[in-house]
Amino acid sequence: MPLRCLIVDDNHEFLVSASTLLSSQGMEIVGTTSTGPDAIRQAESLRPDVVLVDVQLGDEDGLELARRLDERIPGIAMVLISTHSREDVMELAGDSPAAGFLPKTALSAEAIASLVD
Repeated sequence: MPLRCLIVDDNHEFLVSASTLLSSQGMEIVGTTSTGPDAIRQAESLRPDVVLVDVQLGDEDGLELARRLDERIPGIAMVLISTHSREDVMELAGDSPAAGFLPKTALSAEAIASLVD
């Protein structure tokens, strides 16, 4: 059974390309959104297996969104994504409830599955 994924990113083109890429690799994209409040609503109603959360979510903080998702849906698997390097993000994400981090350039269904399995 494929992983069910919700993608949260403020860049529309990235949402489209990531959805296409991950779908072609066997993931089921159950939703996409560009805002924190909508991400929480979708995660609560769709119950994805994993949520990809952009660290820099426009005017919002993706790390704070990850914390709110974890509070609202304990145990939900999350993977932080960013165009920034792993080193830059991991300094900020020290106590994040996310399962891990992937640079957007390394995004793949296999890489996501390896972090959440």
